[in-house]
Amino acid sequence: MPRRNRSESVDWPDLPFAAWSDTAATLHMWSQIVGKVRLVQTPWTNHSWHVPLYLTARGLGTSPIPYGGTSFEIDFDFLEHQLVIQASGGARRLVPLEPRSVADFYAAVLGGLAALGFDLRIHTTPNEVPDAIPFEQDTQHHHYDREYVTRFWRALLQVDRVFKEFRARFIGKCSPVHFFWGSFDLAVTRFSGREAPPHPGGVPNLPDRVAREAYSHEVSSAGFWPGGSGVDHAAFYSYAYPAPAGFSTSRVRPAAASWSSALGEFLLPYDEVRTAASPDEVLLEFLQSTYEAAAKGADWNRAALEREFATRR
Repeated sequence: MPRRNRSESVDWPDLPFAAWSDTAATLHMWSQIVGKVRLVQTPWTNHSWHVPLYLTARGLGTSPIPYGGTSFEIDFDFLEHQLVIQASGGARRLVPLEPRSVADFYAAVLGGLAALGFDLRIHTTPNEVPDAIPFEQDTQHHHYDREYVTRFWRALLQVDRVFKEFRARFIGKCSPVHFFWGSFDLAVTRFSGREAPPHPGGVPNLPDRVAREAYSHEVSSAGFWPGGSGVDHAAFYSYAYPAPAGFSTSRVRPAAASWSSALGEFLLPYDEVRTAASPDEVLLEFLQSTYEAAAKGADWNRAALEREFATRR
């Protein structure tokens, strides 16, 4: 049997941003609606760790959300292409994932929750995007390409797996691997344990107090997103806050990684990972080398924060 060409990998699928950018923009807004439901019902956790979504075996989900003495969860199912609203009492509602406007999706989600007895209100202006259109008014975003949504999810599954391996090497404070619907990316963040200078804020449609709390302590953060913000391809990123002197000129690996002055972070194109003989090794090399550049430059107490990678049992 001929060996599958890496460029045709099901595990690390081709994900050209231009081919599905309209769908990505619509899915971004849909994820914000679901994420904001979690936000309003969940106690505030440091660095906004109470708001992200998580990878599931079928898509993205909220995990259980409390509502009085009961709970519910909301899952994007990217295999059957439906949103599943599941109540702890057993009842559920389904919202088809298909070409439909953000306004229509918003009404369907809030209506489905109300039908299950969950009376909720969310702030309807999207976060972290310029020129935001309130959900109930947004008929501009209405695209849904099943093939590319499924490809995106399958890529996220691989990235989530490798990010968790990277996270396991750190015994200091570290975020979960989670999907932030504001910036529409999968991220993992390590902390030095020291406080950071106040963040300047200025993120579109995000209160400065939220940004300052998120960056209250020194971090080295890495993530993956499908494209946008001036980048026309899927990419991995890594940054430090505050960035130590010389961080932008640090030698990081692999050779395809580069510094983006516009974004203030290192970037590695997704295609450089997915087409490699060993995608895991290339991605881990990027994560480790950019973290080391941040930790060495800021003189983190690495002996107290790191460990040798634990062998799976």
